[in-house]
Amino acid sequence: MAHPPESAHEVSTRLRTTGYLPDEGLSTITYLALAMQRPLLLEGEPGTGKTALAEALALLLDVPLIRLQCYEGIDASQALYDWDFPRQILHLRTVEATSEGVDTEALEASLFADRFLLDRPILRALREQNAVLLIDEIDRADDEFEAFLLEVLSTNQVTIPEYGVVRADKPPVVVLTSNRTRELHDALKRRCLYHWIDHPGLAREVEIVRSRLPEVSAKLAEQVARAVQRMRASGDLLKPPGVSETLDWARALHQLGRDELDLETASATLGAVLKYREDSDRVRKTLDLILAG
Repeated sequence: MAHPPESAHEVSTRLRTTGYLPDEGLSTITYLALAMQRPLLLEGEPGTGKTALAEALALLLDVPLIRLQCYEGIDASQALYDWDFPRQILHLRTVEATSEGVDTEALEASLFADRFLLDRPILRALREQNAVLLIDEIDRADDEFEAFLLEVLSTNQVTIPEYGVVRADKPPVVVLTSNRTRELHDALKRRCLYHWIDHPGLAREVEIVRSRLPEVSAKLAEQVARAVQRMRASGDLLKPPGVSETLDWARALHQLGRDELDLETASATLGAVLKYREDSDRVRKTLDLILAG
């Protein structure tokens, strides 16, 4: 593991080496989360760089990134652990076939040995010496899972009935993301440091494109970023494009050999930046104005 940053400025500098360009507020709250060993809760529109921050942190610290993707109906066992049932059955049959007078209690205990325990993301993060645990889109999970997660984050340990207590020798760096499809409970928010990630301004978005895609010309990077900024500003799109769509569009245009954005190519490649037919139809009607200037 690389040494932790010692200031918000160092966080910003080192994140930039990974291709992630944070603003001052995000650099500061990230430094505090690392220094205080507190989970970091990031909210914002899709595509604003919430997940990418966790990926960049793992690179910055030179530790594994362990990702738990939340979804409706996820429960503790899917996030925590499971038992390798086929191997347990094979072990049971092997012992029964090769041993006489089997000690039932000893056999039962052997079925729940460490070699049969399957680490899911949270258990793996607790057992790793150093890791970044990304709990992605926590707003998709239900209240019960959120309550379970709060307990784990508060104690940095879990109890497995058949196995015992697993406690983190060194707590993982925890990043939670939310697209705010529902409000999270205050108890979880109080456990975390919080930051809202907004879409970047024009200059910073151009810088992001140039940093992540150095092969893209400066002119094309500015044209793409400016066009995406104007799409967002219209306020009438079902799904305003995020930074990830800006990067996809710039990458697609470069793949086509373009060094600047023209009306015909922009219209043909809108599928890289807009993901609803209604949005594409709406933008095409004013695309000449969006690209102007």
